[in-house]
Parts: sequence; structure tokens; C-alpha cells
Amino acid sequence: MIVVEGKSIYTEPYELVDPTHTALVLVDMQKDFVEPDGAFGQLGVDLSAYGQLRANLSGLLESARAAGVMVVHIQMTTLPQRMSDSPAQIRFNMRMHESFRRSGPPLRYTVVGSVGHQFLEEFGPQEGEFVVQKSRSSAFWGTNLDQLLESNGVTSVVVTGLTTEGCVESTARDAQFNDYFVVIAPECVASDDPAQHDASMLLMSNRFDIISQADIEAAWSKSQVQDADSTLSGQS
Repeated sequence: MIVVEGKSIYTEPYELVDPTHTALVLVDMQKDFVEPDGAFGQLGVDLSAYGQLRANLSGLLESARAAGVMVVHIQMTTLPQRMSDSPAQIRFNMRMHESFRRSGPPLRYTVVGSVGHQFLEEFGPQEGEFVVQKSRSSAFWGTNLDQLLESNGVTSVVVTGLTTEGCVESTARDAQFNDYFVVIAPECVASDDPAQHDASMLLMSNRFDIISQADIEAAWSKSQVQDADSTLSGQS
């Protein structure tokens, strides 16, 4: 930690991801984006990068739960008949995977009540974990995410999920604009477009703290040991 003009700034990984003030944010781990029979898979989009992401993020989520880290599941949610989409949002939609649409209609995905809207099985929220539904790329836009984080003393967010250059980066930027310390776990974000993933990681590495999954898990594991030692010492 350093002090700048009387303000304390976290600089070390263990400070940035301290379980007492950190939330793990999982962005859009939903069937339409990842499963072969989901909306993107049916278009023929290459989803191969998501296999390793699922394995990595499952491990990080398990570590977070064990350490008592606040967990927030972000769920992309659209309404039937595109009632949640403005004309500008539909145009934005049309730009995504334009080559796969082959001049077809704008993509339709994560419609509330559909199978594709559901979380992947291994990322189903547990009791006490938050679910925040969003209708735009950023998990902060038009949602109560900031209120939930602030109400629970969160000052750092570990942003994970998909896609790197889309909803992950948008959420990370808005987290920064809302005055949170932002950490990206590089093994726990992914995209179906490797070039855009790499470009986004380059950009984010110059703005946010990039901390490996192993280092985050080590910090969380160490906090559990310290808590256990403190408990034992209080009983002696």
C-alpha cells in the first residue's frame, strides 16, 4: 500500500483481492453464449476457447466461496419481441458476428425464460450469492450492482467471464468509473475471437491490475489460514 496526498492506495495483489473487501464478478456465464446448442453455437461461432475458461473459472469460484468472498453472477437478459432493445442497441447487435449472420436478422439471445438465458450448470448461484440482470454490455448500466457492492463494503472487484472485449471490458471500465479497484484474472476471461481477446487484454493491462488465477487463489487461501490461526489463538 502507498499513500498519495493522504489517500491509501492498494498496490499489492493480496491487498487488491483481500476477501474482506473484494467481490468476484462472473459475467454472462450462460448457455446461449457457451453451449454448442446455444444461440452463438448454432450460428457456427467457434466456442473452443470457453472450455478452458469454464474449468479455470470453476476453480476460482470454488476458492472464492471457501474464502468468503462476495460472489455476483451477472446475467444478460433480453425481453421477447426485442422490447428491451432500442434501435441503436439493435444496430450494435447487428455488428456482432456479422459474417455468421450472413445478412440475416439481428441476433436473438438470452431471452428471459429461455434455456439459453440460464446459467451454465457449474455456475448456478448458491444461497446468499447475488444475481444481477443486465440488458447492455456493462453490468453497471441500468442495474443495482453498484448499490449491492457499496452496501456490502466492497472496494475491489475481480472481473471474470465473457466476452473479454465485450461485456468483461465494459464492466471493468464502469467499475473503475464507479471508483472500484479493478482486477482481471487473465485465465478466467475469454472470447470466441482470439484477436479481439488479445487486443482487449493489451488495453486492460494498461488500465487495470492483471493478477493470475494462481496468485488470487493463493491470497484467498492464505486469508483462510490466517482466519483459522486467529480463531485458534482466541480460543487458547
